[in-house]
Amino acid sequence: MDKLIDNLIIEFNQFVDKFKFVFIEDDRWKWLVEGLGNTLKITAVSLIIGIIIGVLVAAVRSSFDKNRETMKMHGGLGYYALAMLNALCKVYLTIIRGTPVVVQLLIIYFIILRSVSDGNVVAMVCFGINSGAYVAEIFRSGIMSIDEGQFEAGRSLGFNYFQTMRYIIVPQAFKTVLPTLCNEFIVLIKETSIAGYVGIMDLTKAGDLMRGRTYEAFMPLIAVALIYLVIVMILTWAVGKLERRLRKNER
Repeated sequence: MDKLIDNLIIEFNQFVDKFKFVFIEDDRWKWLVEGLGNTLKITAVSLIIGIIIGVLVAAVRSSFDKNRETMKMHGGLGYYALAMLNALCKVYLTIIRGTPVVVQLLIIYFIILRSVSDGNVVAMVCFGINSGAYVAEIFRSGIMSIDEGQFEAGRSLGFNYFQTMRYIIVPQAFKTVLPTLCNEFIVLIKETSIAGYVGIMDLTKAGDLMRGRTYEAFMPLIAVALIYLVIVMILTWAVGKLERRLRKNER
């Protein structure tokens, strides 16, 4: 029994020494803090960009789907302009959803925005554009689920189609898709783990850098995984609470 306790004490001391070597020595723990900050910053800005792009694309696509027959019957410049915008949105969705996000990141970093020195800005643009494609489909499903009577209510108030979308339809659709949108935020956090491909000090890159400097893979990579897990668990709890509150408000 005493030998077992002695072995446990020795292993614990070895663990503490290794922990100090990996995280404390040379203040390497600060890399994780910096990486976490960059990850959260990139995710937040990318989500805002994605929401803006997604709302615009969803509005164009749903407007064309809902009014195609009526506008085609009347013809005119408005129909062809909306049809062209809808075609461009479909091309955007096809390309973004049909190619890996890591390839998009490399193309934007090395080709499209190669003159931009700040990698964080490049990552925000890339993940924002990528997220926008998925947010667009989320919002489009929300808009298409709104009853046609809401559009008629908007017309009875004297609103044109775009005013009806802005003041009546989009707010209701936003409430409907908010839980799904929060889940997209969770997915986006995990997607940003590839930002290190272009030299950005995100959370994953920080852990990999610690592994390269210390030649210890277990502690830094497990630490990174645990940080991601804690963030996702907190956000999942928040999304669940939000869904329950939304259901309660609907009663």
